[in-house]
Amino acid sequence: MDETDMKLVVVGAAGRMGQTLIRIIHETAGVRLHAAIERTGSPFIGRDAGELAGAGSMGVAVTDKPLEAFVEAEGVLDFTAPAATVEFAGLAAQARIVHVVGTTGCSADDEARIRAAARHARVIKSGNMSLGVNLLGVLTEKAARALPARGWDIEILEMHHKHKVDAPSGTALLLGEAAARGRGIDLADHSVRVRDGHTGARPEGSIGFATLRGGSVIGEHSVVIAGEGEMVTLSHSATDRSIFARGAVAAALWGRSRKPGFYSMLDVLGLD
Repeated sequence: MDETDMKLVVVGAAGRMGQTLIRIIHETAGVRLHAAIERTGSPFIGRDAGELAGAGSMGVAVTDKPLEAFVEAEGVLDFTAPAATVEFAGLAAQARIVHVVGTTGCSADDEARIRAAARHARVIKSGNMSLGVNLLGVLTEKAARALPARGWDIEILEMHHKHKVDAPSGTALLLGEAAARGRGIDLADHSVRVRDGHTGARPEGSIGFATLRGGSVIGEHSVVIAGEGEMVTLSHSATDRSIFARGAVAAALWGRSRKPGFYSMLDVLGLD
């Protein structure tokens, strides 16, 4: 163990992403697991985080005291739920550390509170932490700018496992925002989330979303740009949850030397 390793906290440590994050930290040079956090009353409190994640003993017991962990750490990796993320954002601001947020389904009020925490913390937030998806977002923006709204319709299709609780996915919304930037429009005013019954013709210039759920699918996303007689499809397939964890760790290391502020994976990857 190198004393210069970045000390990271994983919140939601017993969840699928939490366990993946612990394993990736264990195998990544330059970082080490400082603490693993679970909710009060969790049956996993006191368990060795490494053993819980299938990485072998790491000498870090799961705890329910995030502030104690944050004040001695340098970063926190957070793929939890909106209410928990808002709470962790406040604690990260108090501790003035890096807060990597992969949580999706946040409301406008949640987003505002997370951004407020960025006055003191270095917040890196994205609907998807993978390099491939963020590249897809850049390509989507360029394609949407190049192909005019008149005659070219944009639809975003996503599929995830049956346990996912928010829809559209954070990644689908990331792609929708990219398409909207390319078109120079506000996504909130031009998105179509639900179609049912006699809907009439598709509104020109709208950005449609289709959501599928089932099985153990980690993440499938396609941006379909359909014209008269031709169609362009940009897509990304996630086959291993570790791609999000690797991106989150890379983001934390990138944020270590930054000033307090609100950043995205585009900043981390130099794609913005």
